[in-house]
Amino acid sequence: MATVLSRALKLPGKKSPDLGEYDPLTQADSDESEDDLVLNLQQKNGGVKNGKSPLGEAPEPDSDAEVAGAGKPRLSEVTPEGYPLEPLGALEQKAASSVVSYVRTSVFLLMLVVSMVLVLVCAFLIPCPPRDLHSTWSRHLGPQGGGDLSPLDLADVNGDGLRDVLLSFVPSGNGSAAGVSRPPAVLVCLSGMNGSTLWSSPLPEEARDITCLDLTPGDMAKTVCLVTGTHKMLSAFNGTSGKAMWTLNPNYLSNGTLAAPAVVLPDVDEDGVRDLAVLAFGELQQDLCFLLVSGRTGSPVGRPVKYNIVGVGNLIGPQVYITASGAAYILFGFGNIQAVALRDIFIQAQNRDNLPPSLQIEEPEWEKQRSVNLSELIDVYSDGVELLQMVKAPDSNSSNLLITTRQGLVLLRGQNLTPSWVLGLQGPHSQPTPGYFTDDETIDFLLQIPNGVGMKKVMVVDGDSGLVTWSYSIPCHMKETPATSAATVEQKSVFLFWAEGLSAASPNPDVVLGTEPPSLHHLYLLHPTFPSILLDLANATGTVTASEVGINDLWKDAFYITRTTGPGSEGHPAPLVVSKLSLRWALMEGQMVQLEETTPKIGRGELRRFLSRIKFVDSPYQVTSLGKKVCGYS
Repeated sequence: MATVLSRALKLPGKKSPDLGEYDPLTQADSDESEDDLVLNLQQKNGGVKNGKSPLGEAPEPDSDAEVAGAGKPRLSEVTPEGYPLEPLGALEQKAASSVVSYVRTSVFLLMLVVSMVLVLVCAFLIPCPPRDLHSTWSRHLGPQGGGDLSPLDLADVNGDGLRDVLLSFVPSGNGSAAGVSRPPAVLVCLSGMNGSTLWSSPLPEEARDITCLDLTPGDMAKTVCLVTGTHKMLSAFNGTSGKAMWTLNPNYLSNGTLAAPAVVLPDVDEDGVRDLAVLAFGELQQDLCFLLVSGRTGSPVGRPVKYNIVGVGNLIGPQVYITASGAAYILFGFGNIQAVALRDIFIQAQNRDNLPPSLQIEEPEWEKQRSVNLSELIDVYSDGVELLQMVKAPDSNSSNLLITTRQGLVLLRGQNLTPSWVLGLQGPHSQPTPGYFTDDETIDFLLQIPNGVGMKKVMVVDGDSGLVTWSYSIPCHMKETPATSAATVEQKSVFLFWAEGLSAASPNPDVVLGTEPPSLHHLYLLHPTFPSILLDLANATGTVTASEVGINDLWKDAFYITRTTGPGSEGHPAPLVVSKLSLRWALMEGQMVQLEETTPKIGRGELRRFLSRIKFVDSPYQVTSLGKKVCGYS
């Protein structure tokens, strides 16, 4: 119809059909679906080529009825005479391609189903790492029958990725009860997950120290727990089963008794296991002897080596110090610090000069001190020493010596034994707690010192300069309270300590009055980002005798373990309680204590958002004190 109208009107845009072009009206009309279908069918079957019929004439339908009729041709009509049908081979090829496509689809679906089955099987057969769902737990171990020591250590003994709790205590009523003989002391391992008892082992005497470690380098599956007694006991227990691996024969100590916990040495007998050294008193307190012990069998490595020490005060050490060059020295003393080369002890114990490779190294700067007194002992420090800690030196593989004296703190450079700084303080009565408070990535120290009746001052000392960077006076009637710290991924530390309840912020930071009776103590947390705020995490009515911080590596969380005694009723022994507190959970539930006003004021919401992002990690080193790990640093 469009063509007929175009011819009748003779529009100027019309051109000859021989050129293969169409009138605009015809071109617009060709967009209809019926015309497209006709053209496509005719082109496919040879009816129209380049706009012409096989006879060279352009198709000119005269009406819409003709176009509509041509839109539904029969098969015989769209295949004109002279154009053969498609050959049989093409049909067979199409059939073959259909089979190949079907096979490919079937293989893909089969592989998909097999993969899904494997994923489901692995999900059920391979257990997921257990999540520490127990944010808090408390375990009552019954009445304690005496003993002034409170050994406590953490180690993963059951392989669940969470450190477990090991402690020793003297049970109440050590005599026979109903015909059953009770051991003098017991070693107990509690699950870090829920506080259940994993195993327990009897001990012949009260334990002085528990240290869990791996004596075989590279063998992380075998945790060994060394237990040192108050008299002659030194035993190694399998951390997984609680069975005794070996016990040192007390006859090797002669008439002496153990003076301090055993310390770990390099492998001196070359059996692939690190060895130990114990220090024992002789008939007189000043008569000390060292005994080298095999870490594999518990047998002595040679005979005892005796030294006569002159000094007044507490026994210091022993501790093993490894210099930057690899030379090994043992530090000890009475109110002072002296050093003896491990190679000298080995030579006298073995009565031979053939040294293992680990003992053939000397430290020239330390050996210079020996030439002063022409003896085997090297004078390190001799001025009222009460505590000795080893602190990792920044940008070095050696350690510095932090010495607590009756006059204050002294930091000695481990390389040449010269003072780095000295801080004068009167009566520091607790061990410095290491951690990161400033931004210089140097270990700082939290101290607790008496500050009048029923008060103590808590302060943080800069480990680089020895200056006090933070301090506050807090009420506390507890005689001696342990402090700990935990490292975060931001190279900072949170410090935890005990005190009595604090009131609202006082304009005078040195005068803060408690609001509760002295029998209730609170656990406070200090974060260096908010030095004007303390978080009240928990409280206890008994006496906290020991505490440790462990890290849950999987969930980047830390947990706080406390060993608490009492309070007990009159005529009854005080109960022993071991408790666990998840720090990330406690941070969200803790109460904010504002120590002083700040500008701008810190809101609770801002603080909670910051605390929710804290992630705890293991510190890359540990600070050692008296041969034992302290506060998760070394």
